[in-house]
Amino acid sequence: MSKKLLKWNEDRTLFPEKNSEGKIDVDYDSHKFMKIWQGPQHPGITGNMSLELTLLGDEVMDCETHVGYLHRGFEKLMERRKYIQCFPIVCRVAVPEPDFNEYCFASAMEELAGIEVPEAAEWLRTLVLEMSRLQSFLAWIGGQAGSLGQGIIGQWTIYLRDLILDRFEELTGGRIYHMYMLPGGVRGLLPDGFRQRMTENLDEIEKFMKDVKKVMFDNAVFKKRTVGMGVIDPAWINPFGITGPNARAAGVAKDVRKDNPYLKYPELDFEPVVGKDSDIYTRADVRRRDLLMTVDLIRQIMAKIPDKGDIRAKTPNVLHWKVPAGETYSRAECTRGEYGYYMVSDGTEYPRRINVRGPSYTHAVALLEKMIVNANIADVAGLMVSLHTYPPEIER
Repeated sequence: MSKKLLKWNEDRTLFPEKNSEGKIDVDYDSHKFMKIWQGPQHPGITGNMSLELTLLGDEVMDCETHVGYLHRGFEKLMERRKYIQCFPIVCRVAVPEPDFNEYCFASAMEELAGIEVPEAAEWLRTLVLEMSRLQSFLAWIGGQAGSLGQGIIGQWTIYLRDLILDRFEELTGGRIYHMYMLPGGVRGLLPDGFRQRMTENLDEIEKFMKDVKKVMFDNAVFKKRTVGMGVIDPAWINPFGITGPNARAAGVAKDVRKDNPYLKYPELDFEPVVGKDSDIYTRADVRRRDLLMTVDLIRQIMAKIPDKGDIRAKTPNVLHWKVPAGETYSRAECTRGEYGYYMVSDGTEYPRRINVRGPSYTHAVALLEKMIVNANIADVAGLMVSLHTYPPEIER
């Protein structure tokens, strides 16, 4: 390896030479480079992911993502279990958003088996998905603020998230993992008084979000560190498979709820939230506005959920259910973009193949490793969190 690593450019500043592959040749013996590890931290935003960073001074020259071993191997585990036994597994693929996994898995089974879900169950599924979106956005905003030194925001948003977890516990019996959506429908109707308590929670969230905007989004230091930082070129959207708020902040209105409508979303009044500057600040603001839109969607849904009615279609004995042979792809719009399950059945009691399509691989590996080069070490955490990823989706 060549030890001629640095040369002067015309304005007398140093920069590293690149090899034929477009990468720099790093010679640690030259003492000009340093390797450090950032992470793993576990605020629930980047999870157990860590970054192997190569630095030149305080500037990042190279990055390799390591997603850890906390939860992994889900797809292979599911191929060795009966369909109903997969439900306690799928919710752990994305811990902060388990319900999208439940929905996609159940929806794929229903399509292969030709099962029609009752209308009341579809409304309840739509409610649960939006509740999951709301609590996930609340956790993320606290994580983004914390990555740039604003700890008070995280204390507020985790409190607000707990309000929604209370409603999950009331509806499903669980705060984090719910297993509420099963093949053919859901496990129960709304408890008495649920609408009133949820309305009070939504009012509280809207009130606090006004303070969050003042303290975080109108903060001069937050703007200084995020405006113009970590810009995603709109030309990268399709080549990198970028979806969700990361795409919408670049002006590309990708939203599965509109592009491929499912459940009761066609009966709800909303438009995808879009930005234009595609930097860290814009991605955060798109998510803030998306959160407020989710509050409105939950109000719309609660006004339309039937008080009575069938909530689950008749299904075969779940322990001996042989799903008809075939293949399908079921998708939904989670807080981070398109979430999907590709399911193949060979007509036995076990899935032949399941592939989970989560946004985290493209955002946390391919995209992050490209964007982080030339960033300052102080901005790495803010940039990483702004892409909103969950490592178990990568090592799945």
